[in-house]
Order: sequence, then C-alpha cells, then structure tokens
Amino acid sequence: MRQATITRKTSETSIEVTLNLDGTGVYDNRTGVGFFDHMLDQLSRHSLIDMTIRADGDLHIDDHHTVEDTGIAIGQALVAALGDKTGIRRYGSFLLAMDDTQVRCALDLSARPYLVWNVDFPSEKIGTFDTELVREFFQALSTHGGITLHVDRIHGLNSHHIAEAAFKSVARALREAVEPDPRMAGVLPSTKGAL
Repeated sequence: MRQATITRKTSETSIEVTLNLDGTGVYDNRTGVGFFDHMLDQLSRHSLIDMTIRADGDLHIDDHHTVEDTGIAIGQALVAALGDKTGIRRYGSFLLAMDDTQVRCALDLSARPYLVWNVDFPSEKIGTFDTELVREFFQALSTHGGITLHVDRIHGLNSHHIAEAAFKSVARALREAVEPDPRMAGVLPSTKGAL
C-alpha cells in the first residue's frame, strides 16, 4: 500500500498528515481554519487520495503558519507514499471549470520543485481567510513534494470559486500523476534512471 504518515512539530504548529494514494477520496481534515479545511477536503475527494489531517497552530496570530506547514507536511507525506515512483504516470494536467471560473493545472512529480502561479483574486479575503495563503499552500506543497507545479487562472470573478477551482484542478492533475500506469509496471518514468 502506498501510504504515509508525517508528523511535523515546530514552535508554531503541530501537524499530522496521513495519506493513502490508493484510496477513494475519503477525508477527515481538521486544521482549525474552516475555509482551508474545505479546500483540503476538495483536494482529497478529487485526487482520490485518502487524507486525514490534524493541525494545531498559532491561529491567535493568523492562519499563515498553519496553512504553510500543512502544505509542507502533505508534500513530505506524498514523497514518502510514492517511494521510488516506479510505475507511476508522473505527469498530470487538468482544465477545470467552476461556474464563472476556469483554472488550468499541469504538474510533474519530478523531484524538481518549481511553482508557476498565475492566479490572482479579486478580493483579499474569503470570509476571514487571506487569499494570498492559497499560493503559500501550493508553494509549500510544491517545494516539499518535489513537484513542478503550474497553475493558471484562465478567468474568474469570485474569489471562493477561484480558490476552489485551483484546489480541484491540482487534485485532478495529482490523481493522474500518482496513478499506476499498467504499461509501465516496474519501470521508472524517466530516462535518467532516477526521480
């Protein structure tokens, strides 16, 4: 089974993430940040990666450390669950429509982290959630998951829809990338011999 549990403890946060790459999108995410939990639920459901997250962060300051450190822990758990990446598809992409919004994601589980983020929001907040934290999450996920990650907002008017479409498009691209490729069983998807 391609599963992993990562525990991350700092003076700012205490986080535990458990992933099952061969799941059905079952989730139980509790970070103390309501909108962020909603986005993590979308990430799990649409990637079909079972995800359980418990986070206790310094929310009396703001949501930043909790969101960023959760991205770090998910990235680390993803690396651990993937192992040597033998037999996976490696690449994934998805163009997702949600009401007024369309977001495109392309990614490579290359072990070469790089984020291209062309997503802007018409508002600074979604409820009490800072929209700039969406990028912070994906930066942390990309860096610690070893993911080359490109996310582009094609269009969109509503900040909630833009954020949700970003999470869902990344989820669908990730679903494709982590899937076993029946034509590549036992083969590393690289000519370099390492990922």
